[in-house]
Amino acid sequence: MAKDRSDSDKPKKGKSRTVSNVLMVVGIVLLVVAVGIYGFIQWRYHQIEVENEKLAQYAQVSDEPDDIPQVDWAGLKAVNQDVVGWLYVPGTTLNYPVYQTTDNTYYLRHTAEHEYGIGGQIFMDCENQRPGMLDQQTIIYGHHMKNGTMFEQIAAMDKQETFDQINTVWYVTEQGATRLEPLLMYYVRADDQTVRQFDFPTTEEFRGYLDGLLSKAVTKRADADKVITGTDHVFSLVTCNYYKEYYLPDGTNGRSVLVCVPKDEADKALASAS
Repeated sequence: MAKDRSDSDKPKKGKSRTVSNVLMVVGIVLLVVAVGIYGFIQWRYHQIEVENEKLAQYAQVSDEPDDIPQVDWAGLKAVNQDVVGWLYVPGTTLNYPVYQTTDNTYYLRHTAEHEYGIGGQIFMDCENQRPGMLDQQTIIYGHHMKNGTMFEQIAAMDKQETFDQINTVWYVTEQGATRLEPLLMYYVRADDQTVRQFDFPTTEEFRGYLDGLLSKAVTKRADADKVITGTDHVFSLVTCNYYKEYYLPDGTNGRSVLVCVPKDEADKALASAS
């Protein structure tokens, strides 16, 4: 009888070994796939860094907030005629050309050389007047890349300590340079079209719009309410955030919007308020 039990156990042990072997093979395959995906993502990020380094050579910048970036416009235009400006934030990695085309999708996934790129390029809203800072609100878009490039550091300004550390934003065009200061940051859903308002019937309505943004700000400068009383233009930087409450039902990420004001307008408003 003992011999019979031993014989009957053999198929069960064989099946067990087969299942174990299959599971091991599946595990190895999944590991290889995961490593492959990770490697592909890192390669994509490397491509972004290479592209950004190439473009950065067209501007001379300084960590000194008072130093205006010097841009080689002829060199940039030789690469891509869509360039309209240069964005630089001293003390950060934000140092990029700004492009504009006829829609707000092309530069989400295209490089300056018109090739596919996961990081795209920084670009100005297609409805803004070139080269920017002509409408009451100029809007610039950039991806929130998890490797710290593009607008990742803009997204990080939803923490007041980080917000307070940045006091200068340069936007440079062929026509001149505008020195800006962060005013506030707020969150919206991707389908909130109140973000894309460029001009208003009156200055009072424009400033009322800014007051409305201030009421839902997650970070802001301490004197934002006084600055708004003398603000005639804003420069808004838009990027993704990953807060679930701002996701759309289809999974589209929410948006973080950093609103900046020209330094001369802020200074004038504060002087009038004192």
